Amino acid sequence: MIQLRYFVLLAMLTLPGWGISQELPPIQNFTPADYSSESQNWAISQSTDKIIYVANNNGLLEFDGARWTLYPSPNESIIRAVKVVGNRIYTGNYMDFGYWEKDRFGILRYTSLAAQMNDALVEDEEFWGILNLGEFMVFQSHSRIYSYNLGNNSVSIINSDSFLPKIFKVGQTVYFQKMNHGLFRIENGQEVLVYDQEPLKSDEVISIVPDDRELLILTRNSGFYKSQANALEKWNVAIDSLLNDISLYSGLQMQEGSFALGTISHGLILMDKDGQLIRHIDQISGLQNNTVLSLYEDEDANVWLGLDVGISYINFGSPFQVYPDSRGLVGSVYASAVQDDYLYLGTNQGLFYKNGNQSDFQFVEGTHGQVWSLDVVDGTLFCGHHSGTYVISEGKAQKISNIQGTWKVGDLSGKPNFALQGNYDGLYVLEKTDGNWQLRNKVEGFDNSARYFEIFGDQIFVNHEYKGVFKVKVDEDFSHSTHVRIDTVIRGSNSGLIKYKGKLLYAFKNGIFSYEKQQDKFVKDTVLSQLYSPSEYTSGKMVVDPKNGYLWTFSNASIGYVSESSLASTLSISKVPLTENIRNGIIGYESATAIEKEGVYLFGARSGYFTLDVKNFQENPIDINIGTVQIGGKNRVTTEKNLWDPNITGDFESEENSLQISYYVPHYNKYLKPQYQYQLRDIYPTWSNWSSEASVLFENLPPGNYTFNVRAKIGEKVSESMESFTFKIARPWYLSNLMWMVYIVGAILGSILIHSLYRRYYNRRQQKLIEENKREMELAKAQNEKEIIKLKNKQLQEEFRSKSNELAASTMSIIKKNELLAKVKEQLAANADDKDTIKPIIHVIDKSLNRNDDWELFKEAFNNADRKFLKKLKKAHANLSPNDIRLCAYLRLNLSSKEIAPMFNISPRSVEIKRYRLRKKMNLEHDDNLVDYILKL
Repeated sequence: MIQLRYFVLLAMLTLPGWGISQELPPIQNFTPADYSSESQNWAISQSTDKIIYVANNNGLLEFDGARWTLYPSPNESIIRAVKVVGNRIYTGNYMDFGYWEKDRFGILRYTSLAAQMNDALVEDEEFWGILNLGEFMVFQSHSRIYSYNLGNNSVSIINSDSFLPKIFKVGQTVYFQKMNHGLFRIENGQEVLVYDQEPLKSDEVISIVPDDRELLILTRNSGFYKSQANALEKWNVAIDSLLNDISLYSGLQMQEGSFALGTISHGLILMDKDGQLIRHIDQISGLQNNTVLSLYEDEDANVWLGLDVGISYINFGSPFQVYPDSRGLVGSVYASAVQDDYLYLGTNQGLFYKNGNQSDFQFVEGTHGQVWSLDVVDGTLFCGHHSGTYVISEGKAQKISNIQGTWKVGDLSGKPNFALQGNYDGLYVLEKTDGNWQLRNKVEGFDNSARYFEIFGDQIFVNHEYKGVFKVKVDEDFSHSTHVRIDTVIRGSNSGLIKYKGKLLYAFKNGIFSYEKQQDKFVKDTVLSQLYSPSEYTSGKMVVDPKNGYLWTFSNASIGYVSESSLASTLSISKVPLTENIRNGIIGYESATAIEKEGVYLFGARSGYFTLDVKNFQENPIDINIGTVQIGGKNRVTTEKNLWDPNITGDFESEENSLQISYYVPHYNKYLKPQYQYQLRDIYPTWSNWSSEASVLFENLPPGNYTFNVRAKIGEKVSESMESFTFKIARPWYLSNLMWMVYIVGAILGSILIHSLYRRYYNRRQQKLIEENKREMELAKAQNEKEIIKLKNKQLQEEFRSKSNELAASTMSIIKKNELLAKVKEQLAANADDKDTIKPIIHVIDKSLNRNDDWELFKEAFNNADRKFLKKLKKAHANLSPNDIRLCAYLRLNLSSKEIAPMFNISPRSVEIKRYRLRKKMNLEHDDNLVDYILKL
């Protein structure tokens, strides 16, 4: 049975008879992660400055359009009710009710009213409802109703022995329901029974609104009831069978009279004031949860939903409507068209259609695959498809060409019953014969892809985004190309080509260019190029609307359109500030189609499409506010110590030179988000770039006076006024006036001291230089004396060397002379016949050999060469004879025994004997070398 009822409910929500529109207003969802709190949200209210407050499981949520702020409940319990009255935000939670007010820093501070009462609360009492009646605030729990007089703090209490679900305000009267008893109102502080009929006794009342002079009552499970002449009557509406099969939790009558009904498990149901179903919004169509705990309509007609998981708002007054295609029915929309009351969508999955009697799109059989275009030529709708070309009529497709890849179909100027189509591999001609279209021929001689083409003059212009613009001339029969040229000066990615108002336009990154026939080139159109800047460029796709004569363009920042001015035949530029990431378009394949409703256009997206009511689009005034001024910037806990009142001039110490300033625009529109721009005069005089960031951090500001200005824009509309905050950062203590006087006096005394120190320093330095010069002169003198001594030593060495040479020469001379005399003597003695005759000669030779003159000469030369040796020798060995000394002198010259023998006129053997005796006199050991010993003396 349950499954059957659910099936019936599902059928009612989807069948065409219910008239459900598939397009939905924009829905903005906030998850618990977005607002950093618990999931359930029980009530919503708005202040006069448009700030939203939400009663949440974890406390009170505040949303200013830029950021969420959580204020935990005073006793850490769930806040069930919230109501903004003036500057106070009244809340009710477990065992407490009271109000919040902003301090001078913009931070909410809580005051408990329950704590000021003389009467004690009921055990485990929770407050679920709050109403305002002038000087009275009414707080409702499930067992009591408290009327708190704000003037004298007095309280009147209505007790109930049965369950009190909710309270309602109708005019200045408070209504409430007692389960099992009926509906009551409060008169003069007392309860008065109004209705005790079913279902008001057993079925919970969800909402009560005035209906003329009577009441319209909505119940959870039984639908609507009207009070008629103090009697209760069922209000039968078209969706009664639906309401009987679902359970409601919240209800709201909106400003324009329709009803929003929040269900427990089926999302939101919208009903007009006559009881007809407008639309059903649930998780499939965009909500993040199907349990709607609370409903609230803000000042801009946005409806806020407090959900079991998260928070949402719906822009019911928005000029935008969305077909999100959450079920993936149609896919990415590349083209759209309206023909004979049929709406067609060309997508990556095929062609779909819907007429006025259908609630959702139907697939056109035989069109599976990529659709590139939908073009109306001579009253016929052509579908350009990856697999060929189709003629579309009343939701059916007839394939007329199997040539793969049809980009576009356009008319042939001056040739009725003919059409020109661009394909992957060139241009083709279509012909209508006997009311039927068929492929006629290919234009031979041109084989390039022809996604964009236009006939202008006597040429066919074909845009190729990578090669440039082809200019093709064909014969009269459109069978052959007679001349093909290519203009490579202008070309670019995603570029577009189209005819508009008698002009041939080419759009790419550098702007929109118009073809000048006389110059045979494209020239930049300064008016149309205002549609986008090079930095905003994403696509050169242009769409001409034949219905209203609009030219549509698409940039990263907006959708632009051109129309004729109503005052003159000039072109008017308009922009709709829908950014590329918001509209989720297919770059390079954008589409715009005027549908049946006047001023409403359909735009394709990557998933489904959205519509825009151009005539209903307006940019409301922008109210920019400064939120908080925080000293110290990011990553600091927000406390009273580091906050400053933004309404008074800031006076900060030198160490408080880092400030974070937040600002906001209380604007709630999913597709039109505010952007901010700021300047800090006296240091950053130029305005910053536009940004969605709603705060700015200034760090390490130098001392001085500053004025911070901030302004906002939504789309192209900039706020007429700007918010300012003036502040001063003091100089540090070491730069104060007193310290400057100290610095000046210190500088004077310091200069005197420095002068004195420098003078003493230079005197010492001068004295030191004098001493150093003296020392250097003494060193130089010593060096000179050293050089002199060195030169003298060198001279002595030279003299010594000379003397030694003389000694050696004289010694050798004596040796040679004695050897010669000895040989002469031997020759005479051996060869003389007359011994007596040669005896005197031999005597003379012997006398010459034995003469002491040679020794004296040698001695004198030896002393000159080695003066100290003989003295050392005599001192060491006083017992030596003159011949011993003479022998030592010869040995000092390192002469051999053979060389010494002629000096003594003896044999070498005798010299050895002399050497032996000399060793004895010198007491040398057997191993001691006599010559070495003498050389070492």
